[in-house]
Amino acid sequence: MLARLSHRGPDDDGSKALDHGWLGHTRLSIVDLAHGRQPLANAEGDAWLVGNGEIYNHERVRRDLGDATFLTMSDNEVALHLLHGDSVDALARLNGMYAFVMAAADGRFVAARDPVGIKPLYWARRPGPDGATRFASEMHAFPPNWQPYVEPIPAGHVWTPERGLERFASAIPEGPLEPPRGDHTSGTREVIVRAVERQMMGDVPVGVLLSGGLDSSIVAAIAARWCARRGTTLRTFAIGTPGSPDLAAARRVAEALGTEHHEVAYDADAALEALPEVVRSIESFDPALVRSAVPNFLLARETAVHVKVVLTGEGADELFAGYAYMAEIADPAELHAELERTVRSLHNLNLQRCDRVTMAHGLEARVPFLDPEVIEWALRLPAAEKLTTPARQEKALLREAFEGWLPHDVLWRVKAEFGDGSGARDVLSQAIESGISDAELEAERDAVRPPLRTKEELAYYRVWREHLEGISAERTLSRFARA
Repeated sequence: MLARLSHRGPDDDGSKALDHGWLGHTRLSIVDLAHGRQPLANAEGDAWLVGNGEIYNHERVRRDLGDATFLTMSDNEVALHLLHGDSVDALARLNGMYAFVMAAADGRFVAARDPVGIKPLYWARRPGPDGATRFASEMHAFPPNWQPYVEPIPAGHVWTPERGLERFASAIPEGPLEPPRGDHTSGTREVIVRAVERQMMGDVPVGVLLSGGLDSSIVAAIAARWCARRGTTLRTFAIGTPGSPDLAAARRVAEALGTEHHEVAYDADAALEALPEVVRSIESFDPALVRSAVPNFLLARETAVHVKVVLTGEGADELFAGYAYMAEIADPAELHAELERTVRSLHNLNLQRCDRVTMAHGLEARVPFLDPEVIEWALRLPAAEKLTTPARQEKALLREAFEGWLPHDVLWRVKAEFGDGSGARDVLSQAIESGISDAELEAERDAVRPPLRTKEELAYYRVWREHLEGISAERTLSRFARA
């Protein structure tokens, strides 16, 4: 299982065998490069943890833990102390993206996933007298005889053998949300700036995946200022077909911000050649997800040559109503409910794609718009301020918050879906659908429930099924999975 995940951590690997379990880890070295090898152990040598992701407030939690003895500066070590010395409810104190598994010499065992589900965690419980349970970051890590039982651990949940699966936090703040006081425009800017700066954490350079759209451009503008204060230059990375609008817009942003900019241009042949590997990497056959994943996959491959960590603009559309269909919603209460629904759904859609295409190349993607402080602030904002009208462009509040940070034409550029703006839709859909007949679609449409919708989806499903023969789409994927 560990060998199948080597792409996620090409720098190192380690394991720990116990009487009641086994922990394995492949490492992408980002924090405490010299001493952060996993599994991490506590000072007493009776508890071990493997973790995937980053804890952005680890220094504060470390201070709050007072007398605890730390052996490393690894951000993940704070999770080991919380899980070993406190109740699992203490995980709610962490600000980060993570999946953890901890085992202790006294027989305790804990597995947990962050509240938004930014980092993946799957498990399988095979029926039988041994009651065995296995965990992994990706579905294809599980041996074939375990695949029929694989399911995702829900976001914000923790599992122990004694108490089973329990929720410890939610992506959406619970209870009534009072509108924030003060100026909403400046408040929006300040909370996003704090989140981006918090996520520049690490002992290696951090870059930005710059699509040329509003969200990644805002992230790049903040990160560029952060780098300038430290005497460094931000690195940005963009992709598109030759002449695509995203590539041109990203170049415009990079020039305005003075970044060290890298471009990747691809054509139909490159996209089609990468397609099977992309489907296998994202472990999904949703057409919209695949289309956006192809350019992201190709970009991540080039980006990983230069940096180990990147920031992206994921999550802004879900919080500030950036999708085209949301412009048709006129009722604030209905819009707010839809925004909450999309945030809850991210873990099994865009975040799955974002994690897999980057980690396929040993590249970590961070998502500052999904910082818990940003989520809470955005959902406290009156939904009426996010409505799109003939006189008010989508995400107008977000655009207004960053006036002067970006060129005006970029700030107010009309949104294009990444798969469209980068040229992926035209490149893929026509070529894929031309290779499948109407009869083939009808014959295989009911391979899953609900049925496959298009020839394009069938083509991706065939690749997915070959790669994950024993996995149940109904148990694990987006529109098929149970809530």
